[in-house]
This record gives sequence, structure tokens and C-alpha cells, in this order.
Amino acid sequence: MDDAAIRTNDSFWARANRHLMRYGGDFVPFVPVRAEGSFLYDADGRRVLDFTSGQMSAILGHCHPEIVGTVRDWVGRLDHLFSSMISAPVVDLAEALAALVPALPRSILLSTGGEANEAAIRIAKLVTGKWEVVGFAQSWHGMTGAAASATYKAGRRGIGPLMPGSYAIPAPNAYRPRFPGVDWRRELDDSFDLLDRQCTGNLAAFIAEPILSSGGVIDLPPGYLAALKAHCEARGMLLILDEAQTGIGRTGRMFAFERDGVVPDILTLSKTLGAGLPLSAVMTSDAVADEAEKRDFLFYTTHVNDPLPAAVGLKVLEVVQRDGLAERARVSGERLAAGLRALQERHPCIGDVRGRGLLRGLEFTDHGGRTAGELSDAVTDATLELGLSANIVRAGSSGGTMRIAPSLTVTDDEIDLGVELLGKAIARVSG
Repeated sequence: MDDAAIRTNDSFWARANRHLMRYGGDFVPFVPVRAEGSFLYDADGRRVLDFTSGQMSAILGHCHPEIVGTVRDWVGRLDHLFSSMISAPVVDLAEALAALVPALPRSILLSTGGEANEAAIRIAKLVTGKWEVVGFAQSWHGMTGAAASATYKAGRRGIGPLMPGSYAIPAPNAYRPRFPGVDWRRELDDSFDLLDRQCTGNLAAFIAEPILSSGGVIDLPPGYLAALKAHCEARGMLLILDEAQTGIGRTGRMFAFERDGVVPDILTLSKTLGAGLPLSAVMTSDAVADEAEKRDFLFYTTHVNDPLPAAVGLKVLEVVQRDGLAERARVSGERLAAGLRALQERHPCIGDVRGRGLLRGLEFTDHGGRTAGELSDAVTDATLELGLSANIVRAGSSGGTMRIAPSLTVTDDEIDLGVELLGKAIARVSG
């Protein structure tokens, strides 16, 4: 469909509504025809500042010239192979990942975050010989099988039983504590005490995001990961960290877990690793990989270890390291946070600003006769009208939290513009 046809808006949306299923809310009333850097453009040339990096993935911005060049090169040279064949980009990317996390030198390359978490959970069950999996009650790990069973943010209604042996504990929330006056250590200890009483003694793994993004950008406090891993080790569980959104520089470090000095037993990467293209990875130790192979680990998929996305992932790591983008995310994130806190001072409907690096959360509070969720929905619509795409999580208990995740290449001027547009939208909605 050419640009002129897209301009006939009614026809385009009539066709879209006739042939596309909804898979999680309504479609956004903006139809991009091209993108560059931090901006999206429609057929009429209207531009929208992308403050969520697409689906929190395009960390190098849209259509980064080196990513474009890599895709063009490899799609014409070696794109897809029989799944038992490996190629140089696959080995090179696995080696590059191992250099970043020496304790986890063994990898399998897949396509999506959900797929990577499926594989990670399967490995944990196989290696431990157990089958019960624990996550956070605000988690999002994927939409398939075991990943969906470990997802508690949304999507658990109307589909019948999920995977048996699935348990959840609350994530610590300093802004909205579940039990005021109870610190996170006591809450974590009590949660595992309850877990011990409910499980059958077959706890295989705990899967967690260092920052629960879809769950409301809840940042686990310093010390929490170490305490969580200690609980896992005491029960013979493996700790799986899902760094789909926090990995590859987003939080100001290459990986979010580095702040805490805690290395998981299994690490999953996706979104940011492919910078917007479908690529994910499961990383683990020699001991876990050897035991999984000894027990005939099977995860044979059509696109496992494909060369084209592996080449892209290798280029992403090269650019992020060469250009110091993790440090840039830290500095730019401080500028963004300062701008959001300035908005908080001016607008009483903003209750909290939190996050790390270029993954920030802005939580609304009930105000002016509107609930936090109603305010967030209205601000979402207003920001798009003003030329800003800022993702507000509309489903589940975190419906009042705006998730802001610009690309790591965002400029200071673009950050300031985004904060300015967001401020205008909030002022328009709150009066």
C-alpha cells in the first residue's frame, strides 16, 4: 500500500478493522510510513517523538545506518539455515556475550523474549529435576506456555488452567507498599515462608525482571537481588533474570544486575539485543549447560541460531560499547528524570517518578475526581495529539504508570522536547 492510499484514512482503518484481530487494546490512531532516529513520520509528514523506542527495543533509534547496512549485507549473503547448522555470526555473538558476562559463557540464540524465557524455564526444570516456578505478581515474561504461566501482570483470564506449579510473590513497591511499615526484607522472607507452605517441595526456579517494566516500572531496591538469590540457593532453585528491557545499556550499565553484583544462573535477553529486530538469547553457566545437555535438553526451533539476526546483535553490541551508550544512558537518564521531577513539582496529579537510566516510570495519582488510570489514559491520548508517543500501561494494576524509554541515542534536545510535550499534555488534561 503506497503513502497516498494511507492518506485516505477512512479506507485504511476500515480495512484494518475488517482484517486485523485485536491482541491487547486498541490500535494507536497514528500510521507511520517511515522512521528515523527518535522520530516517526506519517504519510502527511507529521512527526511523532518516540519516547518508548518502539516496543522498548530500538535502543539505537530507528533505522540506524549501521544496522541497516548489516541487514542489507547479510540478507544478501546468509539469512537463514537448517537449525543444526551454525555460522560465523552466531559463534561471534555468543563469544561477545560471554565476554560481557564471563560467568555465563554458554548461549542459545532465539527470536523473542517469550521464547527465551520458555527455554530458560525448561532448562531450569530439566537441570533441577523439579517443576515449580515462582515469579512476581506484577510480572510480564511472555505469552506462551511456561512464560505466560509466569506472567501475572495480565492475560490470565478466560483461557483455562495455566502451567501447574506456578506461584507468585509481591514485588517491593516503595511508593505503594503492600504493608506499610514492613520493609522489603521482611516482605521477601514472609513471601518465601508462605511459598514453602504452598509448594510441593519441587521449586525449580524464580524468574524476575530487575526492573518490572510492564508492572509499573518497579525498580528492585539495592540488596534485593542478593537476598532473592540467597533464598533460591537455600532451596536448590535457579535464578532466572529477564533483562529484555533492562539489558544492553538501558539502565546506565550493560546489564541491570551489575549494580547489585549478583549474577543469575540463567540470563535472558531480547528486545534491546536486536535493537528492534527479532533476536533473543539465553545465557547460562558451563555447569548448567553441561547438565542440560547431559539430560537431553531439547529446544529445536525453526529460527534457532539464525545468521541474519545474530549479525545484527553483534553489530548492536559493537555500537553500544564503541559509542559508550551505557554511560550515555546514565547521563541522559538523569536529565530525563530531572525533567520528570520538575513536572511532578508543577502537577499534583503526578505521584511518583522512578527508574534507572533511560527506563523511567511516572505514576499518576487520583486527582480532580479522576482515578490514576483515567488520568493516564487521557494523558496518553493528549501526548499523541501533541506529537509524542509515550507508553502508558493501561492493563492491570499498574494502569496509572507511564513507561518512558527513549533510545540510547536520544539527544538532550529530544529529551527536553519530550518533557515539554508531556507537560503540555498533563496541563491540558488536568486543567
